[in-house]
Amino acid sequence: MKETSSPLTLPGEGPSARLSGNLGVTEIIFMVVAAAAPLTVISGNVPLAIAQGNGAQAWTGFVAAAIVLLLFSVGFVTMAPYMKDAGAFFSYIRAGLGGRVGRGSAFLALLTYTAIQLGVYGFFGWAVDDTVRQWGGPHLPWWGYAGGALALVAFLGYRHIDLSSRLLGTALVLEIGVVLVMNAAILIHPSPVMPPPSATPPVTGPFAVALLFAITGFIGFEATAIFRDEARDPERTIPRATYGAVIIIGVFYAFSCWCIIMAWGPDAVTGVAQRYLADGGNMVLETAGRYAGNVVKQIMAVLLLTSLFACVLSFHNIIARYQLVLGREGVLPSFLARTHDHHESPHAASVVQTLTALVLMVLAALSGADPLVTVYGSMAGISTVGIVLLMILTSCAVVAFFRARPTLVKERKFKTALLPMLTTFLMALVLFVILENFTTITGLSLVISTCLGALPFVALGLGMCRDMSVEGILEEGVAVRS
Repeated sequence: MKETSSPLTLPGEGPSARLSGNLGVTEIIFMVVAAAAPLTVISGNVPLAIAQGNGAQAWTGFVAAAIVLLLFSVGFVTMAPYMKDAGAFFSYIRAGLGGRVGRGSAFLALLTYTAIQLGVYGFFGWAVDDTVRQWGGPHLPWWGYAGGALALVAFLGYRHIDLSSRLLGTALVLEIGVVLVMNAAILIHPSPVMPPPSATPPVTGPFAVALLFAITGFIGFEATAIFRDEARDPERTIPRATYGAVIIIGVFYAFSCWCIIMAWGPDAVTGVAQRYLADGGNMVLETAGRYAGNVVKQIMAVLLLTSLFACVLSFHNIIARYQLVLGREGVLPSFLARTHDHHESPHAASVVQTLTALVLMVLAALSGADPLVTVYGSMAGISTVGIVLLMILTSCAVVAFFRARPTLVKERKFKTALLPMLTTFLMALVLFVILENFTTITGLSLVISTCLGALPFVALGLGMCRDMSVEGILEEGVAVRS
């Protein structure tokens, strides 16, 4: 008889501290794609991928990233019905590879999302200042604007998830719409708008850089599983939302990147992107202005700010839910598992997440680092290494999980063994080429780049070595309830 996809019952797991919600496929896709922040990626990652990566072929990085993530998603969603817990990568890795590795992956995930959130706060502060100055306003420190966004994120993160979902959905529709308007204007234009010649001949960089910034644009896609407690019919909703999010993000990124390359011309676009990065300008806003008009440019400038805000709000929600699950499991202090009586939100974890982001923002401000190139670029590098490492561990966990339960894989070895092993190999290759080019990616010295690149491995190791506060919560063996 065929096994039913019953969720796991884990030692120490109870019914308390559960979140509630009624999120369907569309709502969860909105949350995940909003975390991917399409306009943020188009305005930030695409120029970086073109300037520092493989130039006019940068769009291939987004295609490659989407294909690898789709392959990864097969094993991920096949295992999803057996996961009762909303811990995403942490829960999968723990169930497949045991408590020690699972605990390490939890610390790795927290570092990954905290790093990219800090990077986006830097991007947000820079973008607001750039917009204000273009409109004739004063030049103010980036951290002032980022601090204001942090306060609003703290308010929304404390409340019920439905409020965040509605705001993120509205912002997402608007930002995708304005990029599609720009893309359409580029497609119907008879020829590229030729820029002034570059002062120096552009130098094309490695494909690995474009791939890194492409993968960074997908960070948060596995949040479909994080919202399990708040999903309607999670056994059907989570797989559909995962595939939908990866396909939508991948097609949109690759197509928009290609349009921007065509807007300036394949021969000139690398030099243009490098010049804009050196001058501190926004290449994509200028592209929109030249092709779709100044009104669209101004609208895009405003929506870029809402996109960045939606991004940090989404990452705030993801991190808070990770902390809630880890508090529930005894990996982190138990007070993080508390939920609000009225809002039914992870309010304790939300407050801690806000304080953590505030401390990191203050440290970044005191360092005097450039908010876009240094803060965003280096944090994107750390988070990408982290997310690739998490996916490698998760793919291994899928294989181990189903190998230990042969009755579950009678007709699904392709999904539970072959594809996850292929994904593990591909992601290991991706990790190698990213680390090999990490100094180019961060733009920092070899010593600093090495330290930053090592942080995800350090977090994984510290988590694996940390003594457990509650004995037996993360036991190696797990039981399947039929």
